[in-house]
Amino acid sequence: MSSSRLSLAVACAIACPALVHAEAADSAAADTYDQLERIIVSATFSAQAVKDVAAETTVLLREDMDKRLNQDIRDLVRYEPGVGVTGGGRFGLSGFAIRGLDGNRVRIETDGVSAPDAFAIGSFSSAGRDFVDLDTLKRVEIVRGAASALQGSDALGGVVSFVTKDPIDYIKDGDGSYLGIKAMYDSADRQSAESVTGALQRGQHGFVAVLTHRDGHALNNKGERDSYGGTRTRPNPQETDANSLLAKYVFGDAENFSRVTLDAARNNSDTNALDQLGLRAVGGAQTLTSRLDADDRKERARLSFDQLYTLKAAAVDTLEWKIYAQNSDTRQDTYEDRASIVGGNAVNPISRYRRFEYEQRENGVEALAKKRIEGGGATHDFAYGLEYAGGRIREQRDGFQRNLTTGAVSNVVSPDVFPVRDFPLTDTRRIAVFAQDDIGLLDGRLHLVPAVRYDSFKVDPRSDAVFAADNPGVTPVELDSDRFSPKFAAIWTLADSWRVYGQLTTGFRAPPYSDINVGFTNVQFGYTALPNPDLKPETSRGAEFGVRVDGDAGFASVAVYKNRYKDFIESLINIGTDPASGLLLFQSQNIGRVDIRGAEASAGLRLGHFTPALDGFEIRTALSSAKGDDRVRDVPLNSVEPAKAVLGLSYEGQNWGAEIVGTFVKEKSRLAPSGTGTAFAAPGYGIVDAYVHMTPTPMLTVYAGLTNIGDKHYWEWNSVRGLNQGPSIDRYSSPGRAASAGIQLRFD
Repeated sequence: MSSSRLSLAVACAIACPALVHAEAADSAAADTYDQLERIIVSATFSAQAVKDVAAETTVLLREDMDKRLNQDIRDLVRYEPGVGVTGGGRFGLSGFAIRGLDGNRVRIETDGVSAPDAFAIGSFSSAGRDFVDLDTLKRVEIVRGAASALQGSDALGGVVSFVTKDPIDYIKDGDGSYLGIKAMYDSADRQSAESVTGALQRGQHGFVAVLTHRDGHALNNKGERDSYGGTRTRPNPQETDANSLLAKYVFGDAENFSRVTLDAARNNSDTNALDQLGLRAVGGAQTLTSRLDADDRKERARLSFDQLYTLKAAAVDTLEWKIYAQNSDTRQDTYEDRASIVGGNAVNPISRYRRFEYEQRENGVEALAKKRIEGGGATHDFAYGLEYAGGRIREQRDGFQRNLTTGAVSNVVSPDVFPVRDFPLTDTRRIAVFAQDDIGLLDGRLHLVPAVRYDSFKVDPRSDAVFAADNPGVTPVELDSDRFSPKFAAIWTLADSWRVYGQLTTGFRAPPYSDINVGFTNVQFGYTALPNPDLKPETSRGAEFGVRVDGDAGFASVAVYKNRYKDFIESLINIGTDPASGLLLFQSQNIGRVDIRGAEASAGLRLGHFTPALDGFEIRTALSSAKGDDRVRDVPLNSVEPAKAVLGLSYEGQNWGAEIVGTFVKEKSRLAPSGTGTAFAAPGYGIVDAYVHMTPTPMLTVYAGLTNIGDKHYWEWNSVRGLNQGPSIDRYSSPGRAASAGIQLRFD
């Protein structure tokens, strides 16, 4: 039996018999322990329980984040098989990976506004997508699989939707005020966090503000070699600090309101790249690097205004709309001292400075209308709307080199002649319309959900002196294209507790502006990059089928899926030599075809259902197993994570609770061959974590956690994907045993 089938069988063996028995014994409503009862919006644009959605989804609540002392997005999805986090090191966490896809192929949004794009080039330039502070959130929704029929481009792999706090989350009835103070510490990266939350409600006026400050260091690991150079395995010394602000004003009630939101964050990090120091061979010569320091900053600010109207009109029951402006900036400075080695002596010492800047501005308007129609033995819940977003992206690398002997300064820092742009100044535009009908039949036991979305996207580049100087004779090209994305889903309630569902999905990602017009020419090294106006969108077709059962005793959910992706964009592949200039030609092209298939399951069992002696105890498990293949090269797809299972036992009492969680990951055995060595196959592992929280008074809650209790030496796959086996692999290992603690005070 395959590992995925075995995992699903185990989940059903644990939960399904008990749930069927529970249905006959007691029909009382399930409480908040039931994961399937949690409300999700991003999957269908309607507030629905997870169990009623024809897709595999997850909802994480504020209390989940608090009890597990989540400090960042890696902590957030620690126990979500099939969902991972990419990035780390100098540039920090970058974004999410869902079912084998990551980067800009996964939509990340905050209150419906998409996160800035990721972009990286070379060793000193990487703009990620991790701009949210978890303490500003009340809920996180995760949709697995293509969601382009509702969410459009960049939802090819799935959606991670952050939902920020509202005044009503703290003041639910009438007028009142609230003040919360929180402090946390985690020894894994010696990060401390302090947060203040204030809320006020007076009549129809509500206000909430959250201010958070964080200080930390590099994430610890199991490396022991504290040396200079490429054999170093300890983390590079790093200091980080971050500040975030959420301020929100709401006027009205649950049926009609206006809301203004300011959401801003700034992160700084200083890194001493000790692993880059020492002797290196550069162009056949020996070079000694004695210093490589980094000073990096990223910031994002969003201002939005949104309204909800309850109209009960002929074509509209409710109308939601919003307008927003979002700015993001990434700036990364690198300082390097180096010298040439001649006859065993260091000569010609130089100091280099590089700066990478990536700025993205976006303004948008969105509208969503809903209408319910009943008749002819059916109900129709229509959702339809439109979106417009316009943006401007600017990227530039700059720097200089100083000869420390002569004092001469030059803008030539091989292989670049600064300043350079790796793509021209670019304006983007997206216009979309979409519609969905949730058709209820057989007294609501059967739901058919067709949906379709039309997207039109345009890329308008503007060459300037910087781009033209670096790319002589290259004319940036425009792209104007569109795409229909249909979807069909069905979910059938067989009994009060059993549901089966299926969905056929399509997805797409518009050609990135950085691939259409990526451009640089280096005569010294003999190559040039060409624009490609003929790039097609990356597309997908997928199918997913699942079974769910829930009851007083708990829940279980099993899903299998298969997705086929076409026209993956490969950046800057060698397409030959220009006969006139002799330069090697590089261009981004559509060549990829990928298949990914897998299975996922989750289950929970309330032990108190069977005997009062176990009231408050619950067992939970979650499992995922997937395989992916690159059909062009006929090799396994390295981005697919190995099989993972999570098993936990929790207790929730009146004033305290505790949880112990085991995570078990299979060895990564299916790997594409490496062209430069032996690809590192991360071994399997099992670790155990524990958490406890206490509320001795209504004003005070104390949290504590201990992760990797057994001090296991292991690697997370997304941290080592693409690396070769070698003496420095421990540099990318995960932390050993780590302790965390938190305290929260409430005044209301």
